Amino acid sequence: MNSAAIDHLVIAAADLETGRDWLNRHLGVEPQPGGQHLTMGTHNVLLGLGPGCYLEVIAIDPGLPAPDRPRWFGLDRPDVRRRLRQGPCLLHWVARVDEDMIGQKGIEERFGRPTPMARGELRWQLTIPDDGALPLHAAGPSLIHWHGRHPTDVLPESGCRLKRLTVTSTDVNDLRSALGPWDWPDILTFARGNRVGLRAEIQTPQGVISLS
Repeated sequence: MNSAAIDHLVIAAADLETGRDWLNRHLGVEPQPGGQHLTMGTHNVLLGLGPGCYLEVIAIDPGLPAPDRPRWFGLDRPDVRRRLRQGPCLLHWVARVDEDMIGQKGIEERFGRPTPMARGELRWQLTIPDDGALPLHAAGPSLIHWHGRHPTDVLPESGCRLKRLTVTSTDVNDLRSALGPWDWPDILTFARGNRVGLRAEIQTPQGVISLS
């Protein structure tokens, strides 16, 4: 069975400065500059969570023109915007898979269209639904494959590590079925609930902190 990994967590915010302050306040660590995503009209900051795993804070960049398509991670959706007006949140997760898996039959239907992306020296392919919605009723991950360098190759040590990611879904069986082609790490767990939600337990220099 092909293996998959939790590549990164997506904290969304109404604006990037609010998201940066929120993360610093919760984890006690300052995130690093990321950059702009010109084709999506967003920008981010990053925090390493150990080799091959990181956290990004992302927001719409008011200095960029609006894209000619819905932004990724549901950032244009009214329900997401209402949620972010209440404060930043752990909105989404991204899973790293092999290149040959990201283009297999059925992937686009469940996870979105594999889309080439680039920024600076980074090159990657990410599944993005055409309508910008979060996959699998907002419980499933986007799938990513990096070509060459990974962000954690250059991010400084933060002293933070992801200990557990819990995905709550209204239909755990459907979610497990969609994620069935891959072998997942033990730190990923699933729970059944009345609403979709994510909770990440992160080891920090101040102790274990839960983000949701």
